[in-house]
Amino acid sequence: MKTFMPLLFAGLIFTTIVSCHKSTTTAITGNWVGKGEFNGVVRSEAVSFVINDTAYVGTGYDGNNRLTDIWAYNAGGDSWYQKADMPGTPRNSAVAFAAAGKGYITTGYDGVNMLNDTWEFNPIANTWTKKADFAGSPRYDAVAFGVGDKGYVGTGFDGTYLKDFYQYDPTSDTWTLNIGYGGNKRKQAVAFVYQNKAYVATGVNNGSYQSDFWSYDPSTSKWAQLRNTANTNSTESYDDAYGPIDRANAVSFIIGDKAYLSTGENPSLLASTWEYDFATDLWVAKQDFERPADVHVEVAVRVAHGDGHARLGREMTDERRPESVDDAVDPAGVDDVDLLEARRRGHVLAKSGAEVVEGDDLVAAGEKTVADV
Repeated sequence: MKTFMPLLFAGLIFTTIVSCHKSTTTAITGNWVGKGEFNGVVRSEAVSFVINDTAYVGTGYDGNNRLTDIWAYNAGGDSWYQKADMPGTPRNSAVAFAAAGKGYITTGYDGVNMLNDTWEFNPIANTWTKKADFAGSPRYDAVAFGVGDKGYVGTGFDGTYLKDFYQYDPTSDTWTLNIGYGGNKRKQAVAFVYQNKAYVATGVNNGSYQSDFWSYDPSTSKWAQLRNTANTNSTESYDDAYGPIDRANAVSFIIGDKAYLSTGENPSLLASTWEYDFATDLWVAKQDFERPADVHVEVAVRVAHGDGHARLGREMTDERRPESVDDAVDPAGVDDVDLLEARRRGHVLAKSGAEVVEGDDLVAAGEKTVADV
């Protein structure tokens, strides 16, 4: 049974928390700070994309209905405002990307059918336009990313696990089968983009969590395999502390020259957060996402001011499948106010039914050192 929860929009801010137990000292960096509550109905399996300094979040499933509403987030004002609804079929488990100044939503699941229709959002006109259907098989739980003026969609589930990738050209409104990576098929993976290269990681295939990690360079149309995200190298020690990084239904975002991966499931729900260094191809553990252990986050974006944001999700005790999602509890049953006690901090954040309230001990930039002895 699943209960859908309205999570705080949380920003990852860098600080240092020192834990002192006996004579061992370890440094954990990163801090999660509550931000303004999402204005739309609570939901899971939404999509997000970013155009300039504005993040857009929409579609998904609220426990009773699949959705088409779209919301924009302004990081400077920490505020949400509603945009035009997507005219297509209400859906969850879709994908979205931004390319050439427009946003795109495609694929997904409507409760009966897997989908392949594609919709383009014009942020200046606040309008949607039907575009060419996704050329691959109708599917859900795929990944998508935009690089330059092109979009890319691949992996997912259409009755079988997939690893194909398609490129979308907004100028010609065409989809082209692209060269896929050499790794395993999967669904519920993550993708992120850094310096005009895309990265695909994590995901699950028939209950097996995937650790192969790939980058794609559109300028050469080639994929390159990176170091695995699990402790699979028996001759070197760099991955001895990995685990678990491989997971399904995680979120990812970029801050500066690092990528961040957080939440997800393997097989239980996770709060762990990992930082990826593009220069060294190594992962380092960061401060856990500060939310109840049974709440799953499914949307993350990076917007202005250099912070990553995690948003929306569900509370659940069994593995989510679109075909069984109707078991969800009505969101109206969720308490009006849930309290999230930030780990190793003295403040409490109001999580639902109220504006964010931060304790007096939280400094503006999050630059505070706390010792646990």
